[in-house]
Amino acid sequence: MTHQPLQPSPEHYPSYRPPSRKQNPRFATAQHKETLAKAFHAGADLYDEIRPEYPSFIGKLASGKRALDIGAGTGKLTLSLPHDLVFACDPSPDMVRVLQSHGISCWRGTAEDLAVASGSIDAVFCAQAWHWVDAQATCLELDRVLTPGGKAVLVWNTIDVHADPWVLRLTRIMHSGDVQRPDFKPEVHQPLVISEEHHDFWQQTLKAEQLHTLMHSRSYWLRANEKTRQRMTANLNWYLYEHMGFQPGTEVKIPYRTDAFVLSRYAG
Repeated sequence: MTHQPLQPSPEHYPSYRPPSRKQNPRFATAQHKETLAKAFHAGADLYDEIRPEYPSFIGKLASGKRALDIGAGTGKLTLSLPHDLVFACDPSPDMVRVLQSHGISCWRGTAEDLAVASGSIDAVFCAQAWHWVDAQATCLELDRVLTPGGKAVLVWNTIDVHADPWVLRLTRIMHSGDVQRPDFKPEVHQPLVISEEHHDFWQQTLKAEQLHTLMHSRSYWLRANEKTRQRMTANLNWYLYEHMGFQPGTEVKIPYRTDAFVLSRYAG
């Protein structure tokens, strides 16, 4: 039986803390940041299954023949890029394994050391990964690899916690999504500057039980021990099936916000 997409009843709105007002995710130390990033060294198949695609306009924000997707994950953005030659890199061997299975020319590499020739790339994309990199070192590396007039595009798909109070509570339970304020700006260093920004709002429709799969693709779950995972599972089950009144198979619309920032060389 197919269920129609359903939005929760207003009577089920939970109490909640205000959304994040942070400019960017915060890490206690550089080592703490590196440890959290390493959570994605596993779980690539799950990530590929459940994470949403990116709006089609993203690939058009930087033109040219050769494009490179850095921190490409499993290729959620890479596969949609319209350029003639598309390359990708990611530090996770598991992510690169899935990238290769999609037929993408890729290698293990970091944003700070892209292992491509100077002035050889027309367009660089970085989706859902900029907060994991050393922004200053990466801006210098982008300046090295980009052709004259080349551009870089930084992209985030974020669950829109401002769309509905129930969504904010959901992201808190899943430890996902509520990490920066809507008007945030990514950290960028000269010789690059933000020359354009674009924002889009859309929805991903998932069955209620798939929200568990989405939770399992997050770094918090990937690095959690079994006791923590059991607690998270129980909390999400309670929220979905008791508090919200969903049933297995119920289709739920998850609101997303896409933020894209185009970087160009400083012209001043």
